[in-house]
Amino acid sequence: MKSWYKGMAGIAIAALLVAGCGQSKENNSASGSQASGTTASEATASSGSSNSNKLQIVASFYPMAEFARQVAGEYADVVSLIPSGTEPHDWEPTPKDAASIQEADVFVYNGIVEGWAEKTLESVKNDKRIDVKAIEGIDLIEGTHDHGHEHGHVEDEHDHEHGDEVAHEDEHAHEDEHAHEGEAVQTEEHEHEDEHAHEGESETAEHDEHEHSHELDPHVWLDPTLAQQQVRNIQAALEQADPEHKDKYRENAEAYIAKLQELDRKFKDELNGATRKEFVTQHAAFGYLAKAYGLTQIPISGLSPEQEPSPEQMAKVVELAKEHGVKTIFFETLVDPKVAQAIADEIGAATDVLNPLEGLTEEDIAAGLDYLGIMSNNLTALAKSLKN
Repeated sequence: MKSWYKGMAGIAIAALLVAGCGQSKENNSASGSQASGTTASEATASSGSSNSNKLQIVASFYPMAEFARQVAGEYADVVSLIPSGTEPHDWEPTPKDAASIQEADVFVYNGIVEGWAEKTLESVKNDKRIDVKAIEGIDLIEGTHDHGHEHGHVEDEHDHEHGDEVAHEDEHAHEDEHAHEGEAVQTEEHEHEDEHAHEGESETAEHDEHEHSHELDPHVWLDPTLAQQQVRNIQAALEQADPEHKDKYRENAEAYIAKLQELDRKFKDELNGATRKEFVTQHAAFGYLAKAYGLTQIPISGLSPEQEPSPEQMAKVVELAKEHGVKTIFFETLVDPKVAQAIADEIGAATDVLNPLEGLTEEDIAAGLDYLGIMSNNLTALAKSLKN
């Protein structure tokens, strides 16, 4: 009965997934292409044509730009490369964006999210520019393509181990076959060549397995304590780039860190009495936040919302949500919510926004929301869900 239910849930939700994903990608692509050129032009203009003595800071996407603004205060101009309303995981810089980076005094990026960053920095070298990888010094956690469910990960590992055993058996058989050919020296040479070939294949397989099963989670900014470390890293870079205003940058950083510490206290106080610890998210963005406050994230998609879940994974989310009495399915503002809505409909749950702060929408900007405001909204939504 249970397997029948899982199969039916997977089929029903997969149908909705197929119906909705194409439209989501097209809409995101269109909005990104319209905004991207303008943002790059503004970045180039501000960094290239400004006669101001202020530092010219280019940040990759919203959290990095917000942290940089808070530290810089009035002593720098800060622009964000990735435009508002654009999902950053698969965004790529244009030549104008690269020019903005090249002409900047400081470039701030998170690391991992920006798969393009290292290659771009190599192509736009500037000995005077200071590059800040804001995750430096932070202990990163791993995410999985199995949306955080350990059962699926263990099964995958077992499958890989079984595959390796078969591969090793084939390798030995192949070596034995060569052992009967030619003279002893030739046999030894063949075995040596085959051994190296199989070693290369084994290393490639291990690398592919690692890439398939594990990725480092980049979403450190969603833990207020780790956000403080990112602010410190940015502070150090600005002090190096502009030692004349070193004391101001330190003062600004301390003031903002105090606000982050207060945010951390609010999270601890509000979530301390939660009757449940599990929450379902649209993608695996909240691993650090969950770890910081003793919660369990059940993500629908992987570390990137573009990683589409399989019907089996969807069915597993439904099963876990029902098992843990989840009453709210969280969706995001920059990603089509149809998948989250489908799961909510399947289990009779409500939906609400849990914002991964990967970018601001026009509505966020119009409402005057920033990192602290959106994180406070996230706390309210989480506390309501976990205490309901």
